[in-house]
Amino acid sequence: MPRSHPFTAHVPSLTNKEGILYDVVGVGNALVDMIAMVDDAFLASNDMVKGSMALIETDRAVHLSTAVGASTRTSGGSGANTIAGIASLGGDVAFIGKVANDEFGDVFAADMKTVGVDFRSGAPDSSVPTGRCIIAVTPDAQRTMNTFLGISTQLSFSDLDSDIISAGAVLYLEGYLFDRDEAKDAFRKAAAVAHAYGRVVSLTLSDSFCVDRHRADFQSLVRNDIDVLFANEDELKSLYETADFDEAVELLRRDCHIAAVTRSEKGSVVVTRDDIHSVPAAPVASVVDTTGAGDLFAAGFLRGLTQGKDLTSCARIGAIAAAEVISHVGPRPLVSLSSLLPADLQ
Repeated sequence: MPRSHPFTAHVPSLTNKEGILYDVVGVGNALVDMIAMVDDAFLASNDMVKGSMALIETDRAVHLSTAVGASTRTSGGSGANTIAGIASLGGDVAFIGKVANDEFGDVFAADMKTVGVDFRSGAPDSSVPTGRCIIAVTPDAQRTMNTFLGISTQLSFSDLDSDIISAGAVLYLEGYLFDRDEAKDAFRKAAAVAHAYGRVVSLTLSDSFCVDRHRADFQSLVRNDIDVLFANEDELKSLYETADFDEAVELLRRDCHIAAVTRSEKGSVVVTRDDIHSVPAAPVASVVDTTGAGDLFAAGFLRGLTQGKDLTSCARIGAIAAAEVISHVGPRPLVSLSSLLPADLQ
């Protein structure tokens, strides 16, 4: 049987403000995005397939970090993008990730502080460098990504500060971290800490291939530990092993009290045990880069939730945040997201 959720009929109970310092505390991969302009010859000489994303090991990460030359370096990672988005919407946020005591760890920490995030790193390991995503952009605007997860994937419960978790109205967990048994254990224990203080626990499934690898564990986590779930259509279908979206939604209603499922240009569907709300996508003049769309949708939704807004309004804020980020290159907003909200969503 599913656990007892701390909810009213539709909206999480966030009335217990005692001890709350943050609207949302995120847990996820701490990566540095390196964005460099290159030519096609660079891709060929480094055996890159244009437009692809490859996971790489330490030696290649060190080589490419030097080979790309001048680059723009910013904090990245799916969960970190969401937390930065909530900060852009005016929320008070913290992020827990794992970086090393190296140049890239310093870049990540400084950049998160700049965008208004209280960053807390887990204990470093001098033998494993900070993770990074090396993004090679060719003149035709194609992005070829080489991702080195580094020390970020070694996050365990010992790296999570229970005082920080309990100080957040909402705990937000990034599914990309779920590959290791230590991370699975950390997620469950972190959720238990949050629930012990009456906080809300949310999860993004992050990636359908990750769901494929750990389906039973994800199903158990969603059913027993998660109050608010974020997923896109493919991730939801993977979770329930069905090609039928409506069937997946009905199965989801059995397991989770609230879920927000994004469907690209079709907008989103907010699912509760009592109802289903369809919310259209926000208009965008031109779709330039869809990277970060789901991350920023979650940011808007959670910002609305912590302000006590109804679920449709939460999804509308998410749609506005997602529309901004897909209108330009990069997974972070280029303007204050709070400035984009109409009066009824302020």
